[in-house]
Amino acid sequence: MPIAMKLKEYLGQEHARYDVISHPHAVTSMRTAEQAHISGENIAKAVVLHDEAGYVLAVVPATHKVQLGKLHKNFKRYLTLADEGDIQEIFDDCSLGAIPPVGRPYNMDVIYDDSLNRCEDIYFEAGDHTSLVHMSRDGFRALLHKVPHGMISRHR
Repeated sequence: MPIAMKLKEYLGQEHARYDVISHPHAVTSMRTAEQAHISGENIAKAVVLHDEAGYVLAVVPATHKVQLGKLHKNFKRYLTLADEGDIQEIFDDCSLGAIPPVGRPYNMDVIYDDSLNRCEDIYFEAGDHTSLVHMSRDGFRALLHKVPHGMISRHR
């Protein structure tokens, strides 16, 4: 699967400029960075969280870990990790662990980490474990227009 159908349709609707990069099979974002010969700082990793208000994608660099305390402090939400079964149901056109960091095609809210603003190029999962979407920083930020953001992670 080169790119998830919902993601492909969304990128088309947004007239996004992107290309798809193939890499050897990898199941973690850091292993994907290694396989694709890309810095983990440039890979936007999606972490699915939830609370009583619903699901949220926290988008952070692959080299970072989401800090739930910062999310609570900055956004007043008590978020926890989502269940794998729920993730698979929401991202039904993606392989588990290869979800893209854009919420609109999956009817999800997004919060992204400001450290991604330092990257000239952004890469993210295309829906499988062998493909990445590559975009410019400005192109990626256009997809996240009006999405809340802040320092929500820390380097591992």
